[in-house]
Amino acid sequence: MSACFGDTSPVGTIDSLAEVIQNRITMSTTVTVRDLRNQFPKVRKLVETQGEVVLTEKGRPRYRLIAYTPAARNKAPAPKDYIERMSRFQPRALGAAQAEALHDDNRGDR
Repeated sequence: MSACFGDTSPVGTIDSLAEVIQNRITMSTTVTVRDLRNQFPKVRKLVETQGEVVLTEKGRPRYRLIAYTPAARNKAPAPKDYIERMSRFQPRALGAAQAEALHDDNRGDR
């Protein structure tokens, strides 16, 4: 490895290697719109391997391509308790006299 970086000392090699790894982590891969259009399979491989590719247009970064990850499915909603919902609107049942009075009020003079 030391021959690759031009430094024969072990300390220099480790420092250089750490710098290269850091550059690989922080340096984003860029492609042009033309590359995307003409060489899409290669760009797709870059997205899959790098995780992110910056798309440039006229030399300026414009878009960021990232691999699609589907959202986690939510659990099915709890079943609705219809009895509880009805009890909110009519908390207690009508008695026979109350039901008769309501029926008479609704019926009117018919």
